Amino acid sequence: MNTLYYGDNLDILRRYVGDETVDLVYLDPPFNSKANYNMLFKEHDGTNSAAQFQAFEDTWHWDQVAAAAYQEVAERGDKVSQAIQAIRKLLGDTDMLAYLSMMAVRLVELRRVLKPTGSIYLHCDPTASHYLKIIMDMIFGSSNFRNEIIWQRTRSAKKQSSFFGKTHDVIFLYTVSNQYISNALYMPYQDKYLSSHYRYKEPDTDRVYRLDNFSQQGEGPARRFGDKIISPPNGKHWIWSQDRIDHALEK
Repeated sequence: MNTLYYGDNLDILRRYVGDETVDLVYLDPPFNSKANYNMLFKEHDGTNSAAQFQAFEDTWHWDQVAAAAYQEVAERGDKVSQAIQAIRKLLGDTDMLAYLSMMAVRLVELRRVLKPTGSIYLHCDPTASHYLKIIMDMIFGSSNFRNEIIWQRTRSAKKQSSFFGKTHDVIFLYTVSNQYISNALYMPYQDKYLSSHYRYKEPDTDRVYRLDNFSQQGEGPARRFGDKIISPPNGKHWIWSQDRIDHALEK
């Protein structure tokens, strides 16, 4: 608790992190972007300094280290083993296989340290996200895939883009089981939003509310609203189930 480890996360996981001890993992690994990333220093006034050094090279090659990571995963004899061997048959001993082998051996360790109630968020980009999802399906189980979150990291592509610009990253959310913990976070509405959208008040409680469309596109059945059976407009359906309508009317 409250400890920062510095070093290769594979080594740190194996040396210091026990089985089923972690609630939440957010993983922002290299993306195999073929780019170099520098560590920048700042002056006392906050401006960037000329001093910098290369933090890491996000370019992966099939070498002895990659082959060792691949072999470790392939020898497991489980589904992720089958997946990485199938990917090798498709891709060969390529740089992409080197990257995926590096990721797979670490994702296996992250699965080990997560509690049964735990969750993992894997941040990647379209360079390898399609391969990474296959590997995560095999490690965490496809039934434990919860969401693919699309993060629009920029609103417009660079002017020098010659085709459709790359404007988003991908975040995969998996859980270890169905007994996962998920705590919803809420922020209060701004006064400007409340005044423009919630313009009505209940006379007895002074609670504010808004008027909204209660139907959406797609055919649906009639619902009972108190003592009336009301059909939705043609080509639409009521967005609430009958149980939810009944519950709301009881309040």
